[in-house]
Order: sequence, then structure tokens, then C-alpha cells
Amino acid sequence: MSLRAAIRPVLFIALTAAAAACGAPAPPAPASGSGDAEFTKLVAEILEDGYFRYPTQATYLGIHKYDDKLENYSRGAVDDAVATARKFRGQIEKIDPASLSPDKQLDREFVDHALTSRILDLDVIKPWAKDPDTYSSGLANTAYIMIKRAFAPADVRLRALVAREQAMPAALAEARKNLQNPPEIYTKIAIEQIDDSRDMFATAVPMAFKDVKDPALVADFKKANDAVIAAFDDYKSWLKNDLLPKSKGDFAYGADLYHQRLVADEMVDTALDELLKIADADIKKNQAAFAETAKKIDPTKTPMAVLESLQNDHPPAGKLLATTQAELDSLAKFLTEHHIITVPQAATARVQETPPFMRATTSASMDTPGPFEKVATEAYYNMTLPDPKSSPSEQADYMKQWYYAAITNVSVHEAWPGHYLQFLYAKDFPSDARKVFGANTNIEGWAHYCEQMIEDEGFHADQPKYRLAQLQDALLRDARFVVGIRMHTQGMTMAQAEEFFQKEGYQPASVAVQETKRGTADATYGYYTMGKLMILKLRDDYKARMGQAYTLQGFHDAFIKLGPLQLPLIRKAMLGQVGNIF
Repeated sequence: MSLRAAIRPVLFIALTAAAAACGAPAPPAPASGSGDAEFTKLVAEILEDGYFRYPTQATYLGIHKYDDKLENYSRGAVDDAVATARKFRGQIEKIDPASLSPDKQLDREFVDHALTSRILDLDVIKPWAKDPDTYSSGLANTAYIMIKRAFAPADVRLRALVAREQAMPAALAEARKNLQNPPEIYTKIAIEQIDDSRDMFATAVPMAFKDVKDPALVADFKKANDAVIAAFDDYKSWLKNDLLPKSKGDFAYGADLYHQRLVADEMVDTALDELLKIADADIKKNQAAFAETAKKIDPTKTPMAVLESLQNDHPPAGKLLATTQAELDSLAKFLTEHHIITVPQAATARVQETPPFMRATTSASMDTPGPFEKVATEAYYNMTLPDPKSSPSEQADYMKQWYYAAITNVSVHEAWPGHYLQFLYAKDFPSDARKVFGANTNIEGWAHYCEQMIEDEGFHADQPKYRLAQLQDALLRDARFVVGIRMHTQGMTMAQAEEFFQKEGYQPASVAVQETKRGTADATYGYYTMGKLMILKLRDDYKARMGQAYTLQGFHDAFIKLGPLQLPLIRKAMLGQVGNIF
């Protein structure tokens, strides 16, 4: 796993305290193990190597020593990254867990899996050889990170960006060397998104630095920026005229690689057939609950007709962001008044439109500042509006996903008590490894779990339309769970996947297309439902262990403070053992 730009880091509490609280036998290891110093030094070296190799992510994290550097996109750099990750993993595995304190024991497994995931990604999955969007959107993201937050004065950031931009044409040249028979859908997505990325350099980037007065710096920027725009134009022509006709590759992982990825990323070793049974059972459960809830809204209509009536009740596209912003305050208040979880004092995240280069594969996301950032600490809640280039009917169909009750459910996931709350614990988190790496079953599983939990606790007085929205989003995540496995291991076509999202996941056609595209590359995006189900199981087991001492807030506080560890490691910390994860 490379350094992650979307990690929401959180506070860690001592393993011994968590184990004692839930009645599990406390490990005999001391608070500080004899091997802690050696381990901490090694992890620092691993993280520093990552900051150097991935300067864009380092800037996001709040590490600004490499702001004037760009990732080395050459094949040689990829090979060196793999070799270095193997070396670090060997050093990690030589450290005796018994010599470490309990929290370092968890971090040892955590970092070991992060390195294994990085090796698997670079040496086996090889997005650098298969996904042309890795390059164009990657470069757009580099520029966007430099303009979206004022972590330094504008002239300082511009000078660093100029240095990065000067290396961008060469990066796109490396793309032409590296890309080998990509899947057709990957090349089409790159072509679909490249105009928005190119236009960002032509408009948003110059606008961000319009007040810089240094004439030499402005001239250097214009020269570098013009060269980037020209390089993007050339890259687009190459994608369309050269690479696309040669894009005959298969995006499917195959069963063995899919299983390897789940083990490396999430520590989920469950057989794929069993995972499909779990997914199928959950989708049927949620479909039944959907039908029952729809009857409460209007017993004279079919469930899908009820949903359609709700979907037609949405704000105009131009008011979506303001409508969402207004919903966040009531959510934060509910969490405190109902003792759901401890909420740190903080400003509400700012709702904004999704950056253009991200819009093809995401409808909503939380963009928080990095855990090491000390200056620019704004948090952005991104929402994707309909493509202005699409037809009026297509735009109307797209807005169906943003009906009022759905806006609430997505806000629970992205902000309160989902990803934004995860981020708010970052400042007190003592382990740098947990500020940089993270497991999606934890990060996304928590946010998805919160959608159901908040309704179970009576938000909006349990009005059935809000439950219906929660269930529709649960069905979306169920469909991802099924489609990810079947597209990558059982030959499901993209057309069949789109149909599944619509018929079984109850999604509009535009969302079905978007979700299917995402699943071709984000193969294991069933981690939303997997994580939710694992957290529900953990909560039941924790409640049984705690007995009369159990409270929902106590569970949530203990969970979120442990950080973005794989959920089997969370179980080990909270229960003293892993046990059955589902």
C-alpha cells in the first residue's frame, strides 16, 4: 500500500486498558517493550521513504519538505520501490513481537500488511502499467493539493508547484513507456477525465495564484504551466489515437489475486464463496426491509414507485451544496444530545463541488487535511453535481440520487459521525503509522455502519423516508460487494454489473454506470459492507463481554480511538482475541 491521501487518522488507547475494560485477560507485556525503540526507528524510516517517494501524499499529510518534488514515474523507480518495500518488510518481520509493548505489537502487524499491500499493488496488480489515468489524474491531484489549502504563502506554494510542473511533461512521457495493454475501460476513463484535468491547469491553477506579484516567478509559472497544458493535449491525442486501439487487457483480478488483496489490505481470509453468501444474505435482508419501509410511506405503491416519488423530491443542482451544509449542524447536535459518541470541538466541514478530475468515479467524498498539517486545517465535503455537458434528461436522472433524505444519509457517512469525526481525533493520535496507513474495512466500514446506527438511534424521529434512504445506500454497498467479486473472479460483464446495480441495488442508471466503472479498478470495494458487518459483530461481542457496563458511546469511543487498524486487530485490542469476524 502506498501512502494514502484519504486516511482519516484517529487516537489510540492502550491495549491493556481496552482488554481490561471488556473483561479479557490483559497481555503480560509491559507498557514499553525492549524492542519498542528499534521498532519505532524502523517505522520512521519506512514513513520517511514514503514521503520521499510520494511527495504529493507527503504534502497532503502535512509533510512539506518535498513540496517542490514530483513522484518519479519511471519503471526504474517502481522496481526500486518494490525492492525497498521487500527490504523493510523483512526487517519488520525479524522483530520479535514478544519484545514489543501491546500497542507496538498491533502496529507491527499493521505496518507489515501495509508493506505487503504496497508490494502486491506495484509488483502484481501494476496500475502503473495498466491505468493511464494514474498519470493524468495523478498530476492533476498534485496541482490541486498545492492550491486547495493555503499551507504556505501563495508565492511559496507557487514556486514549489513550478518545480513540480517542470517535471510533469517527463512524467507523461514515462506513461507512454510504462503502459502495456491496459483494459479498454481504463483508457476510456482516462480520456473521459483528462479534459477536466487539463482545464484545471488552464483556469483554476492560474486563478489560485493571481495575486502573486513577483514577475520572474509569474513568468516561470506561465512557461511551466503552458508546457503542462500542451503535454496534456499530446497525452490525450496519444490515448485516443494510439493507446485506445491497443487497449485489449483484462481488468479482472482472478480469484487468487482477489483473495490475496483482501488478506493484504484488510486481513480478511474468508473464502470468496463464503463472502458471496454473506453479501447475498445481506442484500436480501435489506431488500426485504426496503419493501417493509416503503409500505409505511405509501402502502398503495410498489417499493420502487415509493422510491421514485422520493427521488423526485430533490433540491435544484445549484442549491445542493447549500442544502447539504445546513444538514450538518443538526447531525452534530444529535450526536452530543443522544450520547452517541464524544464529539471534539471543531468547525463544520465545508461543502464544495467535487474536483473535476475526480467526478467520473465518485459522487461524494470527505477531503480532510493531513494529520501533520499545522496551518491549513480546513476540511471539505465534496459532492458531485451533474455534468454540465450532459443532456437535460441525463442531468435530471443524475439528481435523483440527491433526494433530500439521501443527502442526510450521505452526510452521516462523510461528516457526522463518519469520516470527518474520524479525522478530528488525529491531533492526539500517538502512532505515526496510523496517521499514514489504514484499512478500508475500518475507514469506510465505520462510515457505512454509522448510516444504519444513526437511524437505529432515532435520528429524524425515525421517519420512514430516512430509513428508506439508508437502506438504498446499504443496497448500493451490497451491490458493490457482489459486483466486485463477480466481475473480478466470475466473469460478470460490465453490462451485467450495471444491470445488477439497477435491479438489485435500486440505483438509477447514471449511478450504475459510475459504480461499475469504479469497480473495474477498485476491485475490493465490497469493504464498505464487509466493514459494517464486522463492526456490528464486534459491537455484539463487546456488549456481551461488557455486560451491565456496556454503553453505545463507550463502544464507539473505544473503537474510534484505536485508529484505522484492520478490524481483526481492532477485535484483538477490544476483546483480547480475534475470533469470528463475521
